Amino acid sequence: MNEVPKRKRRKKTKNNYFTQVHEDAILEYVASSCPRRKSELYNTLIAPALNEMVDKIVFTFKFTTLPNIDMLRDECKIWLVTILDKYNKDKGSKAFSYFSVITKNWFIHKVKKQQKKNQREVDYDNVAKSLEQEYLSTEQTLIEDQIEKEFWEAFYKEIKGWDVSDMKENDQKVYKAILVLFESKDEIEIFNKKAIYLYLRELTGLNTKQVVNSLNKFRERYCEFKEGWLDG
Repeated sequence: MNEVPKRKRRKKTKNNYFTQVHEDAILEYVASSCPRRKSELYNTLIAPALNEMVDKIVFTFKFTTLPNIDMLRDECKIWLVTILDKYNKDKGSKAFSYFSVITKNWFIHKVKKQQKKNQREVDYDNVAKSLEQEYLSTEQTLIEDQIEKEFWEAFYKEIKGWDVSDMKENDQKVYKAILVLFESKDEIEIFNKKAIYLYLRELTGLNTKQVVNSLNKFRERYCEFKEGWLDG
């Protein structure tokens, strides 16, 4: 009597969203000193993989029970941008393992903080609502949207013509990073002003104080341009 052949079990494929391609992209990102290349790697390969990883960790470990979890999830994704350069393959961990562990620990810390909070601590739900009302209002008219779009297009054209020869090294770095943000505006996710600072820090390698110092110098030019724009 012939034996029925056993079916071969299919090997489960894990982490299809985080492959060797993404590992290599992170290694290149860490090693690169080119803001444009770093932005390209982050937007096309690294960000989608890290976003998927955060979402899976949130659901796998039931962090969905945290209040304002969507806001925390976005906050975690922004935070991962700031620590990308800290990854060191020589310490023996794959990038996926490294970022998985610190992401899980990040949410565990949030759980502990939630458990210990008292009445004097901030109500994060109310903060989320107030931020939404302040920054995410969608009541602008179509005309206002069009005017705003034309303003930023004109300003981008203006700053591309700025003379960089007299700029200090840090100012040039921030200036080039601003151009990268403008050119990549449809590909990156900006949640609030803090996120912009994080992107600028990543693209320039400067700290927040250095970025702010350079932005303050550019603010004068921006105000002059805006005044001229409003005057027609």
